[in-house]
Amino acid sequence: MSKGLLLGIDLGTTVLKVGLFDGTTGALVATASRRLKVETFSHGGREEDPSAVLRSLRAVLRSVRLHAGSQWDAVCGVGLAAQGGSSILVERESGKAFTPMVLWNDGRTHAYDAQILDMSGMPYWRRRTWREVPPAGLGRLLWMRETHPELFHGGTLHVGAGEFAFHHLTGVWRQDPGHAIQIGAYNAQRGALTQGPFDLVGLPLSFVAPMRAGHETAQLSEGAARRFGLRAGIPVAGPYIDQEAAYLSSLGKVKNPLQCSLGTAWVGNFVLPQKLRGHSPYQLTLPNPNGAGYLVIQPLLTGNTSWDWAIKNFVHRDMMAGLRRAEKMLEDTPLPPDGLCMIPWLAQANPFNTTHHGGGTFSGVGVDTAREDLVRAVASGMTYELRRSLDAVAGRGVCDGVVLNGGASAGVHFQRMIATLFAPLPVYRHVDENAAVARGAVYTLNRRVACAPVKRCTPYTAVTQARVRAAYGHYVKTWEQCYGAVRAGGAYVIEECVR
Repeated sequence: MSKGLLLGIDLGTTVLKVGLFDGTTGALVATASRRLKVETFSHGGREEDPSAVLRSLRAVLRSVRLHAGSQWDAVCGVGLAAQGGSSILVERESGKAFTPMVLWNDGRTHAYDAQILDMSGMPYWRRRTWREVPPAGLGRLLWMRETHPELFHGGTLHVGAGEFAFHHLTGVWRQDPGHAIQIGAYNAQRGALTQGPFDLVGLPLSFVAPMRAGHETAQLSEGAARRFGLRAGIPVAGPYIDQEAAYLSSLGKVKNPLQCSLGTAWVGNFVLPQKLRGHSPYQLTLPNPNGAGYLVIQPLLTGNTSWDWAIKNFVHRDMMAGLRRAEKMLEDTPLPPDGLCMIPWLAQANPFNTTHHGGGTFSGVGVDTAREDLVRAVASGMTYELRRSLDAVAGRGVCDGVVLNGGASAGVHFQRMIATLFAPLPVYRHVDENAAVARGAVYTLNRRVACAPVKRCTPYTAVTQARVRAAYGHYVKTWEQCYGAVRAGGAYVIEECVR
């Protein structure tokens, strides 16, 4: 167990965060963050510049180093967590990026995803990944091979954000299971990389990096040590997918948490015991990083993309000003008028016209509906979608508490709505939510430090609770009538108990 200072890196989709922790007390010594620039294109395209990501990493580490002062010399380990499922084509030897980083939520390759599904069939993916659709990374590889055929040769490697940053720190290529399953290289039954799905796109498995074994570490390279003013050879843990690290940071107050990351995408993370089986269209099933069973990462078809849209269009174009106004608006009146609800699938394909992007729907809008009502409907719909998607998990005794982190977990309205919807399960939030994933990234270096401090969330009063539950019932009924036949929105189902 490392007792010096531990450096945790959280390379998210839109924000890069770093936390420096005291290995003895667990205290947060210093933290810094930087927003990453995402380029957006028609039909849902989303990219980042890999070189700009590395520059941001250097700048954030420089900021933490300045804040830490002489204590920086005591850093004895680094942990890295990153968003998974993105794609960069790099030079295998040097790590130089040949392409932009196409993000996991890029929407330009839906037709290629359908092509993969036509070739393989749904049972193929249920057997290998316990989900119903092909990983988006395979369709993206088909698209990238059409647009960059000259890059598909033995000197090129396909990597994601975590591998790219890990190589920058250690000179070692390594991916995590959470990323591997999203690019089609991972067999959940075997818990290993597999060639089969790559045969569908005509590529060898050597086109991707080897997979991390358990909680293994690599050494900080001499070049990275010089760049960051650290000692060469100190252990670097990871890369972890950010959801895995968020779950690891929640293993303190709650023994078996349902950890909900309320970030760019909203995701529920929980461990399913070996005696149970479950499925959903988009689940990621990984080895439990803390024992037996499986870590299930359940993405929702909503997230802060929906909330950002509502703030900018209905409250204020300046995001920070808009968030402050929305918080006051929700404090005064937390719910929309009865009968008004919103299904917040803004970052998904349109289920009624799949050639178009955006599947969000308002229901119950009238001539008296105000902008404030629409904002309340979006905020409420996001929390209802969280409960609907994870209803079986909350109700089957799999978890004994809910732990929130991520951007929206700082919002009092979101805290109180989720605490109301998941009662009687206790709901907590990470006190230092911006540092939670960075904490989880140092799990293998010091498990006590990795456990983030939490605070109990308070539900709404009894009168509001009754309204929330009634409105949630109306939301589920509306969802079933409008979207019940859309397989992509299927909730997580616990389907089998092996005795």
